[in-house]
Amino acid sequence: MLRPHLLDLKPYSSARDEFKGEADVYLDANENAFGSTSSDQYRRYPDPYQVALKSKISEIKGVASNKIFLGNGSDEPIDLLIRAFCNPGKDRIIITPPTYGMYEVSANINDVGIVKVPLKEDFSLDLENVIDAIEPGVKIIFLCSPNNPSGNSIPQNDIIEILKKFQGFVVVDEAYIDFSPHSSLISELDNYANLIILQTFSKAWGLAALRLGMAFADEEIIGILSMIKPPYNINGSSQELALKALEKQELMKEMIDGILAQKKRLASMLADINGVQIVYPSDANFLLVKIDHAHEIYLKLIERKVIVRDRSKVELCENCLRITVGTEEENNALINQLKQIS
Repeated sequence: MLRPHLLDLKPYSSARDEFKGEADVYLDANENAFGSTSSDQYRRYPDPYQVALKSKISEIKGVASNKIFLGNGSDEPIDLLIRAFCNPGKDRIIITPPTYGMYEVSANINDVGIVKVPLKEDFSLDLENVIDAIEPGVKIIFLCSPNNPSGNSIPQNDIIEILKKFQGFVVVDEAYIDFSPHSSLISELDNYANLIILQTFSKAWGLAALRLGMAFADEEIIGILSMIKPPYNINGSSQELALKALEKQELMKEMIDGILAQKKRLASMLADINGVQIVYPSDANFLLVKIDHAHEIYLKLIERKVIVRDRSKVELCENCLRITVGTEEENNALINQLKQIS
């Protein structure tokens, strides 16, 4: 699967690759020996392999550290996977629109072809057509579950069926899995060497500003991603803050419970708004809402300092707004403005 020219690649070797221990004097990395204009803790390069952070994630997720890759958001492993396994101008990926837009953007940047197998009208996966689209040159299938922007989950049996019939990689993007009643496919990693799972700290953990994503896969795949990534792709502050956040799992679970309670309440209130046609079921922390004159309502909400996402131009999402579940006060403000507009 690997692009041939990468087989003999000699990755960049940083100072922290060559010396990993503790010392009294560090004169190997051309850092500023006199200190920092900010906190002195920032003058040294961070751990390029995030050993401490991966160890804690391993403990929480039940996955060996050598099966974990950390990226600058989930966008970095998406890009690296395409760069590692898809030959420009030759190979292709499969996506199932409407879905997360970075799969297509990364493929286009890398001159990799895109095979689109749209979801059905109810946003369910068209399993038969996905399998029919598998042909020589297709290297990766990207599946978002729960899906963005529709919020629904793909049945795990459908994903397993694809894993069994496809010789390439199946990337399951679980950015919203913490809000879902369905379990993660992480438990299937040992059963399918071609399964790659993406998760993130941006949603349930509330750490979007850190830009920290996770990929879980066979250790050989993780080794390839680690070989071609930038030397210090996760900065020291992100590693430190994520480690502290991982000590607060109970708080994360409390926030999830609050979001789910507000989602139920918000869905009920939206359904009573004049012009709302459908509030789609969601396993994520947002709701996709089909409403009359969606774009006009979107613009009127902006005038009232309430910002949602207009998805009207996305395939299958005509007249749809994507609304993140907010606090009770934020949800009330949205509903009040919608009532005035309608």
